[in-house]
Amino acid sequence: MEYKNIEFKIDGTTAQITMNRPEALNALNSQVFVELNSALDEIEKNNNLRALIITGSGKAFVAGADIAEMSEMNEEQAFEFAKTGHNTFNRVANLKIPVIAAINGFALGGGCEFAMACDIRIANTFAKFGQPEVNLGLIPGYCGTQRLSRIVGLSNALNLLLTADMIDANEAFRLGLVQKITEPEELLNEANKLASKIASKGKLAVEKAKEVTVKGINMSFDAASELEIKEFAKLFGKPESKEGMTAFLEKRKPNW
Repeated sequence: MEYKNIEFKIDGTTAQITMNRPEALNALNSQVFVELNSALDEIEKNNNLRALIITGSGKAFVAGADIAEMSEMNEEQAFEFAKTGHNTFNRVANLKIPVIAAINGFALGGGCEFAMACDIRIANTFAKFGQPEVNLGLIPGYCGTQRLSRIVGLSNALNLLLTADMIDANEAFRLGLVQKITEPEELLNEANKLASKIASKGKLAVEKAKEVTVKGINMSFDAASELEIKEFAKLFGKPESKEGMTAFLEKRKPNW
């Protein structure tokens, strides 16, 4: 499809989605979700991809959901809008390939929720984070209450959710919401370096490491441990693991 609100490109084994409504600080609306899902369709069909980078244009990663559109919604329409956001971000979270958020500015409300659906978050020094929904008499609608508490802990999440405070990249790093901080001009370079590093590893192993970790966090420890054992053993039947271990013993780089 023709993309008007996002930019989508593939460079080698890395896909990149750039949120591109700078005049609206890349706010999320219904058409944005249509375009995001179309890009995700393309990503899921491409077996050569090893990572996805998501970033924003202008001053924002995503500054939130489009309040102008939301203000006209009734309860049923709001339910569908939230469901669309949940489904879209769950698709991002459940992609086989790792997803890197390169957060270039404001990541507020739905933007913070979008970033939290990604696997790894890199932020530049200008980035700001927050869940300001209570300022509007609302709560997060795209799984923010659940992802935030799982990432930063219950009390830290409640502090952000109930005060609507906006935090900078350093505080986000301290809380574990962000894994690395860069200078603005280095943000995409660092994201691509990380994508390349991941691409140098065993493809199936990376996919399984993500799958088992993501599934396991919502399982009991014993059940998650059993899942790990099963998936660990299955890899021994794959050519990738044989090549990886042989390369190690022969002191050479694996030929994936």
